[in-house]
Amino acid sequence: MRHVLSATVQNVPGVLAHISGMLASRGYNIDSLAVGETEDRNFSRMTFVLRGDDRVLDQVRRQLEKIVTVVRVDDISSRNYIERDLMLIKVCVPIGTARTEIKELAEIFRGRIVDVATDGVIVEISGTEKKIEGFIELIRPLGIVELVRTGRIAMVRGNPPTRELTEAADGARPADSSSESDSFA
Repeated sequence: MRHVLSATVQNVPGVLAHISGMLASRGYNIDSLAVGETEDRNFSRMTFVLRGDDRVLDQVRRQLEKIVTVVRVDDISSRNYIERDLMLIKVCVPIGTARTEIKELAEIFRGRIVDVATDGVIVEISGTEKKIEGFIELIRPLGIVELVRTGRIAMVRGNPPTRELTEAADGARPADSSSESDSFA
Protein backbone atom coordinates (compact mmCIF):
# COMPACT_ATOMS: atom_id res chain seq x y z
CA MET A 1 0.00 0.00 0.00
CA ARG A 2 1.19 3.51 -0.86
CA HIS A 3 1.26 6.10 1.94
CA VAL A 4 1.78 9.84 1.68
CA LEU A 5 3.18 11.37 4.87
CA SER A 6 3.48 15.08 5.50
CA ALA A 7 5.89 16.13 8.24
CA THR A 8 6.28 19.67 9.55
CA VAL A 9 9.86 20.09 10.75
CA GLN A 10 11.95 22.90 12.18
CA ASN A 11 13.85 24.64 9.41
CA VAL A 12 17.36 23.95 10.71
CA PRO A 13 20.54 22.61 9.05
CA GLY A 14 20.82 18.84 8.94
CA VAL A 15 17.16 17.95 9.49
CA LEU A 16 16.80 16.35 6.04
CA ALA A 17 19.97 14.28 6.48
CA HIS A 18 18.89 13.24 9.97
CA ILE A 19 15.44 12.09 8.90
CA SER A 20 16.43 10.38 5.65
CA GLY A 21 19.36 8.70 7.43
CA MET A 22 17.09 7.42 10.18
CA LEU A 23 14.64 5.97 7.65
CA ALA A 24 17.40 4.37 5.58
CA SER A 25 19.15 2.88 8.61
CA ARG A 26 15.90 1.13 9.56
CA GLY A 27 15.40 -0.24 6.06
CA TYR A 28 12.49 1.95 4.94
CA ASN A 29 12.57 2.81 1.26
CA ILE A 30 11.38 6.28 0.31
CA ASP A 31 9.66 6.30 -3.12
CA SER A 32 9.53 10.09 -3.18
CA LEU A 33 10.72 12.91 -0.94
CA ALA A 34 10.20 16.64 -1.34
CA VAL A 35 11.15 19.36 1.14
CA GLY A 36 10.44 23.05 1.13
CA GLU A 37 9.88 26.03 3.37
CA THR A 38 6.32 26.64 4.62
CA GLU A 39 4.42 29.88 5.07
CA ASP A 40 6.45 30.28 8.26
CA ARG A 41 10.21 30.53 7.51
CA ASN A 42 10.99 28.67 10.75
CA PHE A 43 9.43 25.46 9.41
CA SER A 44 9.71 23.21 6.40
CA ARG A 45 7.31 20.61 5.09
CA MET A 46 8.60 17.20 4.08
CA THR A 47 6.36 15.02 1.93
CA PHE A 48 7.27 11.33 1.84
CA VAL A 49 5.79 8.59 -0.30
CA LEU A 50 6.39 5.16 1.23
CA ARG A 51 5.10 1.69 0.41
CA GLY A 52 4.12 -0.78 3.08
CA ASP A 53 1.29 -2.02 5.23
CA ASP A 54 -0.24 -0.15 8.16
CA ARG A 55 2.32 -1.68 10.55
CA VAL A 56 5.19 -0.18 8.52
CA LEU A 57 3.42 3.19 8.38
CA ASP A 58 2.93 3.16 12.14
CA GLN A 59 6.61 2.33 12.73
CA VAL A 60 7.78 5.11 10.41
CA ARG A 61 5.49 7.63 12.11
CA ARG A 62 6.71 6.64 15.57
CA GLN A 63 10.35 6.92 14.50
CA LEU A 64 9.76 10.36 12.96
CA GLU A 65 7.96 11.60 16.08
CA LYS A 66 11.01 10.74 18.21
CA ILE A 67 13.14 13.27 16.33
CA VAL A 68 13.27 16.58 18.20
CA THR A 69 13.10 18.73 15.06
CA VAL A 70 9.89 17.05 13.87
CA VAL A 71 6.88 19.12 14.91
CA ARG A 72 4.04 17.10 13.38
CA VAL A 73 3.51 14.02 11.21
CA ASP A 74 0.31 13.46 9.22
CA ASP A 75 -0.68 10.46 7.11
CA ILE A 76 -2.68 12.23 4.44
CA SER A 77 -3.16 9.14 2.26
CA SER A 78 -6.66 8.47 3.55
CA ARG A 79 -7.75 12.09 3.38
CA ASN A 80 -8.99 14.24 0.52
CA TYR A 81 -5.75 15.70 -0.82
CA ILE A 82 -4.09 17.04 -3.94
CA GLU A 83 -0.67 15.84 -5.05
CA ARG A 84 1.68 17.04 -7.76
CA ASP A 85 5.04 16.21 -9.29
CA LEU A 86 7.05 18.50 -11.53
CA MET A 87 9.11 17.21 -14.43
CA LEU A 88 11.52 18.73 -16.92
CA ILE A 89 12.17 16.54 -19.96
CA LYS A 90 14.69 17.24 -22.72
CA VAL A 91 13.87 15.73 -26.09
CA CYS A 92 16.23 15.66 -29.06
CA VAL A 93 14.17 16.80 -32.04
CA PRO A 94 15.23 18.84 -35.04
CA ILE A 95 13.03 21.64 -36.30
CA GLY A 96 10.05 20.19 -38.14
CA THR A 97 7.13 17.83 -37.75
CA ALA A 98 8.36 16.01 -34.61
CA ARG A 99 8.78 19.34 -32.84
CA THR A 100 5.20 20.25 -33.69
CA GLU A 101 4.08 16.88 -32.31
CA ILE A 102 5.89 17.55 -29.02
CA LYS A 103 4.35 21.01 -28.77
CA GLU A 104 0.87 19.55 -29.29
CA LEU A 105 1.46 16.77 -26.73
CA ALA A 106 2.72 19.32 -24.20
CA GLU A 107 -0.43 21.40 -24.70
CA ILE A 108 -2.68 18.33 -24.30
CA PHE A 109 -0.94 17.55 -21.00
CA ARG A 110 -1.13 21.22 -19.95
CA GLY A 111 2.64 21.47 -20.07
CA ARG A 112 4.77 24.02 -21.78
CA ILE A 113 7.99 24.22 -23.70
CA VAL A 114 10.44 26.16 -21.54
CA ASP A 115 13.55 25.98 -23.73
CA VAL A 116 14.15 25.64 -27.46
CA ALA A 117 17.49 24.82 -29.10
CA THR A 118 18.37 23.90 -32.66
CA ASP A 119 18.50 20.21 -31.80
CA GLY A 120 15.77 19.86 -29.17
CA VAL A 121 13.37 21.24 -26.59
CA ILE A 122 12.77 21.09 -22.85
CA VAL A 123 9.18 20.56 -21.72
CA GLU A 124 7.83 21.29 -18.24
CA ILE A 125 4.91 19.21 -16.99
CA SER A 126 3.29 19.21 -13.55
CA GLY A 127 0.55 16.95 -12.33
CA THR A 128 -0.16 13.57 -10.87
CA GLU A 129 2.28 10.70 -11.17
CA LYS A 130 0.03 8.99 -13.74
CA LYS A 131 -0.13 12.11 -15.89
CA ILE A 132 3.65 12.48 -15.91
CA GLU A 133 4.19 8.77 -16.60
CA GLY A 134 1.70 9.01 -19.48
CA PHE A 135 3.57 11.91 -21.04
CA ILE A 136 6.91 10.10 -20.69
CA GLU A 137 5.56 7.02 -22.49
CA LEU A 138 4.23 9.10 -25.38
CA ILE A 139 7.50 11.05 -25.73
CA ARG A 140 9.87 8.09 -25.29
CA PRO A 141 9.75 7.02 -29.00
CA LEU A 142 10.90 10.52 -29.98
CA GLY A 143 14.10 10.18 -27.96
CA ILE A 144 14.44 11.41 -24.39
CA VAL A 145 17.85 12.97 -23.76
CA GLU A 146 17.41 13.85 -20.11
CA LEU A 147 14.64 13.77 -17.53
CA VAL A 148 14.42 15.20 -14.00
CA ARG A 149 11.52 15.07 -11.57
CA THR A 150 10.78 16.56 -8.21
CA GLY A 151 9.48 14.48 -5.37
CA ARG A 152 5.78 14.46 -4.75
CA ILE A 153 4.20 17.35 -2.89
CA ALA A 154 0.76 17.06 -1.38
CA MET A 155 -1.74 19.17 0.54
CA VAL A 156 -5.04 18.29 2.20
CA ARG A 157 -8.01 20.01 0.62
CA GLY A 158 -9.99 22.51 2.65
CA ASN A 159 -8.73 24.50 5.57
CA PRO A 160 -7.25 22.20 8.25
CA PRO A 161 -5.98 23.82 11.44
CA THR A 162 -2.44 25.19 11.29
CA ARG A 163 -2.08 25.89 14.98
CA GLU A 164 0.86 23.48 15.26
CA LEU A 165 3.13 26.06 13.65
CA THR A 166 2.13 28.75 16.12
CA GLU A 167 2.57 26.44 19.10
CA ALA A 168 5.87 25.10 17.79
CA ALA A 169 7.17 28.64 17.37
CA ASP A 170 6.53 29.09 21.08
CA GLY A 171 8.61 25.98 21.80
CA ALA A 172 5.71 23.63 22.54
CA ARG A 173 5.06 20.43 20.64
CA PRO A 174 1.36 20.30 19.80
CA ALA A 175 -0.86 17.66 21.36
CA ASP A 176 -3.11 15.34 19.40
CA SER A 177 -6.07 17.63 18.72
CA SER A 178 -8.47 15.09 17.20
CA SER A 179 -8.63 12.02 15.06
CA GLU A 180 -10.11 14.17 12.28
CA SER A 181 -6.91 16.15 11.81
CA ASP A 182 -4.64 13.05 11.82
CA SER A 183 -2.32 14.86 14.23
CA PHE A 184 0.43 12.60 15.57
CA ALA A 185 2.69 15.09 17.30
